[in-house]
Amino acid sequence: MKLSVLDQSIALQGQGEDAAIRDTLSLAEHAEALGYARFWLSEHHGLPTIVGSAPEVLMAAVAVRTRRIRIGSAGVMLPHYSALKVAEQFRVLEALAPGRIDLGVGRAPGGDMRIAQALNPNAHAAAEYFPEQVRDLRAWTSMSTHRGLAVHPQGAHAPELWILGSSDYGAQLAAHFGLPYAFAYFFMDGQGVERALELYRSLYRPSERHPRPQATVCVWALAAERGDDARHHALSREHWRLARARGELGPLQDPDRIAERGFRTEDAGTLESMRAKAFVGAAPEVATRLRALAAALELDELVINTWAFRTEVRRRSYALLAREFGLEAQAA
Repeated sequence: MKLSVLDQSIALQGQGEDAAIRDTLSLAEHAEALGYARFWLSEHHGLPTIVGSAPEVLMAAVAVRTRRIRIGSAGVMLPHYSALKVAEQFRVLEALAPGRIDLGVGRAPGGDMRIAQALNPNAHAAAEYFPEQVRDLRAWTSMSTHRGLAVHPQGAHAPELWILGSSDYGAQLAAHFGLPYAFAYFFMDGQGVERALELYRSLYRPSERHPRPQATVCVWALAAERGDDARHHALSREHWRLARARGELGPLQDPDRIAERGFRTEDAGTLESMRAKAFVGAAPEVATRLRALAAALELDELVINTWAFRTEVRRRSYALLAREFGLEAQAA
C-alpha cells in the first residue's frame, strides 16, 4: 500500500501567507524522508486560506530539494491556460526531475468566476474545450510531434498525465483517454466515489503507457498519538468548513481559541455529520479506517491531505501514518 501527500499551502492566522509557501517546501522534504510516494500541489486563486496559486513554480522548487519522491500538480486548472504552454512548463520540470513528474489537470476554476475571467477572458466557454485540451496536452507532453509542433525540451522521460475530478465527468474522460484518475474524496466526504470509480474502470480504454486503469482518491486525515489530541487539532478545519459554508473565508485558526469560543448551536448537526465521516483520531485507528477505504474501493494508493494550525502537528500526523503503513521499509 502506497501513501502520497497533497499539500495546499494553507495560510495560518497570525502568519504571513508567504510562510505557507515556504512550509510547503519543508513538508516536501519531510514527506520524502518518511517514504511517501508522491507530493502533489494544488492550484487555487483568490483564496485567503489556500494560497498555493502556482503549482508549477512550487514543483520546480521541490524538485531541486528532493531526490526520489514524485512531484505533481493536483492540479493545473487547464481551462485557464494554453495546453501548449502547460506542456512546455512540465517538460521543463521533467528535465529538472527526470522520471518524477506528475501532471494532474482539472476542469474547475479553482476560484470564483471573476478570477477565472481574469485568468482567461474566454473563461465562460473554456471549460467546454477541456477534452480537446487534454488530447493536445497528452500529445505534447509525450515525445511525439502534434499539430505540426514539437514541445521542448525533449528528454528520455515524459510527465505522467492524470485527470482529477470529483464527479462522473472526470472519471469518464480519464477512461476515454486511458489515463490515471484521482478522485477528490475530501471535497464532499466521498460522495459519488463508488460511481465514479465504477465508471472509470468499466469504460477504460487501454493506452500504451497505461494498459490498465490506475486510480487513487485524496482523503483528508489527521492522526496523533491520542485520539483526543487529533480531534482537538481538527477543530481548525471544522471551523473553516463551517465558516466557508457561510461565505466567510480567512486563514486557518488556532484550535485552542476555537475550543474556548465553541461553535454555534445551529452547527451541531453539521459538526456531528462531519465528525462521523472524518479520518481523525489515534494513528492506529486512522490507519485502520484508511485501509478499509482502500480495500472497499480496490485501491493500492491513497493521497493524504492534512491541515493543522501547528506545523509540528501536521508533520507528526504524516510521520505516524508513515509508521503505521511501513512506508520507510517500502522505500528502502
